[in-house]
This record gives sequence, C-alpha cells and structure tokens, in this order.
Amino acid sequence: MALLFTGRNLLKGNSATVLAKASTGAVIRKSSWWSHVEEGPPDVIFGVVEAYNRDDHPQKVNLGIGAYRDDNGKPWVLPVVRKAEKMLQEKELDKEYAGIMGYETFRKAAAKLAFGPQGDFIENGLYTTAQTISGTGALRLAANYLKKYFPYDKKVYVPDRTWGNHVPVLSHAGLATDTYKYYNPNTCMFDPEGAYDSLKNLPKNSLVLFHACAHNPTGADPYPEHWEEISKICKDRNHFIFIDMAYQGYATGDLNRDAFAVRQFVKDGHKLLLTQSFAKNMGLYGERVGAMTILTDSKEETKAVESQVKIIIRPMWANPPINGARIATIILSTKELYDQWLVEVKSMADRTILMRERLHEGLEKEGSKLNWSHITGQIGMFCFSGLNEQQVQRLRDDFHIYMTKDGRISIVALTTKNVDYVAKAIHEVTK
Repeated sequence: MALLFTGRNLLKGNSATVLAKASTGAVIRKSSWWSHVEEGPPDVIFGVVEAYNRDDHPQKVNLGIGAYRDDNGKPWVLPVVRKAEKMLQEKELDKEYAGIMGYETFRKAAAKLAFGPQGDFIENGLYTTAQTISGTGALRLAANYLKKYFPYDKKVYVPDRTWGNHVPVLSHAGLATDTYKYYNPNTCMFDPEGAYDSLKNLPKNSLVLFHACAHNPTGADPYPEHWEEISKICKDRNHFIFIDMAYQGYATGDLNRDAFAVRQFVKDGHKLLLTQSFAKNMGLYGERVGAMTILTDSKEETKAVESQVKIIIRPMWANPPINGARIATIILSTKELYDQWLVEVKSMADRTILMRERLHEGLEKEGSKLNWSHITGQIGMFCFSGLNEQQVQRLRDDFHIYMTKDGRISIVALTTKNVDYVAKAIHEVTK
C-alpha cells in the first residue's frame, strides 16, 4: 500500500506526527518510531568519570577508573607490547579474517597459560577454546552456550558482591541469577564459613560463578586452603564450575599463584568453563583480547561442543579481532618476550601492592583509630574500602575525590603524589 506525503500532512504542534493518505483513500496517523523510549540511567563507572571531568579543582582524584595507571597517573603501554607490535609490523601480515574460533596458536597458548601443569587434557584434545572479544565477550559467549546446553536449572549463582557487568551479561543471554555468600562487610574480607554453608545449601547440579583472583569489586580473595574446601564442596554437590579470570599475573605478579583456583578445580576433577581476559595483564584494553574454554570428556564431545560454539559465535561477532590476538600470541610464544612480560606484569602488581601499603600507612599517620587492615589484606586493582554512600559523597563534595557509591577504590589511581591527600581525606570523612 503506497503512502502519499505532502507538506499539508504535517500536524500543527507535533512535527513528529504526520497524516498519510493511502491509495485506498484512508488516512493513517504515523508517530515517531522512538517517542516511547525512556532515557536510561547512566553507567555507574562512566558516570563517575563524567563528574570527575566536569570538576576543575587542581587536586581532584578519580578513584573509579578500572585500568592501570603509572605513578604519573597516565595509561601505560607495556614495553613488551610495543616490541611485539614492532615485530608484527616487520612481518607485514595481511588483514584477513581469523576463523570463527579465532587464531589456533592464541587459543592453545591462552589455555596453557591458564591451566599450566594441570593442562594434560590440552594435548589430548579434551577441551575447546574460542578467542573472544575480551573478557566481556567471553562471558557473553559462555552465557549463551550455558543457556542453550546446560542440562540442569539455568540459574547462575554469583558472589554476593560481583563485577557490575556479570548479572547484566548473564541476564541478557536469558539466564536467571542469584547469589551465594562471599563477602563479609564487617571485615571487608572473604567470608569462608558463609561461603561454605551457602554452597552446601545450593541445589545439587547448580551453576556457580567464581572469580579466579583479584575479586572485583572487593579485592577479597579466598586463600588456597579456602579454594580447596570450596572445590570439595562443589564436587560433593556436583556443582558446575564457571570461572572468570580477568587478572592472571596482575593480582600478585605470579601467574601460577593467580591461577591456583582454576588448577585446583581441575585437579579435583571438575570439567569447568573458564573465561579469560588479557586487558589487565597485558594492558590490551582497547584491543579486546579474551578467550573462553570448555573442558570435555572425549574428543567426540569436544567436536560437538566446538561446533555449537561456532554456531553461537557466527551471528554475534562472526570473527574475532586479529591485532590484539597477534600481540598476545607473539608474547606468549616467544621466550624473550614472555620473560620480559613476566617482569612487566609483576611491576604492575608490585606498584599496586605498594599503593595499598602507602594508603594504609597514610591513614595510620593521620591518626585514624579505625581498622584499615583490609586495605593490605585485599588484593588486585580494587579495594572495597568500607566507606558508606554518605562518606563517598562527602569525599566528592569536600575533597574532589571520586569513586563509586559502594566505596570501591581503584588502587592503581593512587600515586606517590596523591596518596597522602587521599588518606587525609578518608580520615576526615570517617572520624
């Protein structure tokens, strides 16, 4: 049915609405396609950034940022990454598509990095790894796969504090979510007994998500003995293990130590699903380098699982980006670069640990009588400070220090130039 529009069709007072005359002579009213769309709330993290950018105070500090910064507060590209980029330029590689699953060399290297000596199944073909669009893409791919193929209740249990994007990613894929006990707000640390009881009381065959290390947002990690008990409980209850590992190497500076949980679960016989990101530990934030791995029981199962993963990927991103994967691959597969990377990733972890110590010392120096031991007891990029929303607002209003309302501090935003100022401000609002 053809529609005829003329200038006389415009209705006064509403330029988004027109009258159209159909070939049948009927008059059709057509409104704006998007007039029903309501403005959504701003992203929590980017909202902090926007408020910080509007502030012109000379001592302002942004503690909401989730990317590594050097002691001058500037983004840092790892020298090993620059070296890898130069080597790749000399190769004059083409820009052809990677396969649907990504680069085979990268996929295998990523799996070996994660599983280490527990990765015998790699040579036996009892796994499948897909290259993804960083950790978020890995999580979304995992969520879509679990939604379609997980054989029991399709509800994912996440820690009672978890990364802000976990639940949206899982929910957008159609998975229900719930929580298990993880964080103790009184100590600002991991709650082992609460977690044990919670995991024991989940329905059998539950789908449980864990952070491998440097728990975001709390920085509160289980100790090795806690992971051993968690693995045992999950094995007894036949829970399916879903691990998100975004900080291997960055948390402690030790790749093996940071992968302890992953390897303990595998050692105990769990056929888990793992998501990885190379944003933090290689500084490849904008390159979007990640991986998702599923462990299997047979080569036949591997073949079937991989075929279905490909089918899920095809309508989402079809082929993963190539540049970041090439950088990660050459670093992981070239001894000289790999050894240099180990030094550089440890330097990032060491600076982060140093800033924790300096903040803790600064609060003591200011005379705070509160217990701030969790600042150094936690680990990784973020610290759950224990500050409440009113204290966070006062830090913003009176001291021009910005962070999320839950009191999460990005430790890497602290420098030798601002850490004493931040300590003094925190002391003032917590007296």
